[in-house]
Formats: sequence, structure tokens, C-alpha cells
Amino acid sequence: MTPQTLSVLPGRYAVVQLPPDAPLPPLAGAFWSLTRTADELSLVCAEAEVPPGSTAADGWVAFKLHGPFPFHLTGILASVLNPLRDVEVGIFALSTFDTDYVLVKQAQQPEATAALRAAGHTVLEA
Repeated sequence: MTPQTLSVLPGRYAVVQLPPDAPLPPLAGAFWSLTRTADELSLVCAEAEVPPGSTAADGWVAFKLHGPFPFHLTGILASVLNPLRDVEVGIFALSTFDTDYVLVKQAQQPEATAALRAAGHTVLEA
């Protein structure tokens, strides 16, 4: 396993579920992700940007893995998720073209940070 560098993004985030045919919400934050499937419209955004009337789970913090990572590399995300699994920290993961993001509940951030550091990763706090 190659040690990774992660940064904790500033702010708190929410994971939001909207109906699959919902219009795209206006978003202005520096970090958000939107995925539409036949079953739902799923949004990760700043807590202050949660659309009214949606189903949301708030209180998440985001760890950014420092990429970019070529597509042929394997095990990058697993090297981060396995230490979190071992200390029973639940996650919500997102991927972009260049990198990955792992969200954990704010209450578990200290545990997550300690587990990642114990596994040899560098965690840069906001």
C-alpha cells in the first residue's frame, strides 16, 4: 500500500436524496456532487445548501485524497477505506476524474483521522 495524503475540506456537508425527476438544484458552494439515476437524484453539498423538502443526512466532513490518480492504479480508495472499516467508521465515498473524496460523520472525524494516520497516511486538517 502506498501512503496517501488527504486534506480535510472546510465546512460541513449533507448527503441529500431527491426524486429522480427533480429539477437540478442551484448550487454555489466550492464542493458539491450530483448524480442522477433512474431511482433518485443524489446530492452532496454544504449543509446550508440543502434543497427544501428533500431527505438529507447532515453532519458530514470531507476528506480529499490528493490525486490525480491514473485509472490503471488499483487499491487507492481501499487503502483509505480499510482502516476506517477496521475502526467501524461509516463512510460515503465520491470519485471524480482526478481523485476520490471520503465523507465521514463529524462525530467520527477524530477516530477517522487517527485510524488513517495509524495506517501511514498523512491527514492535513483545515
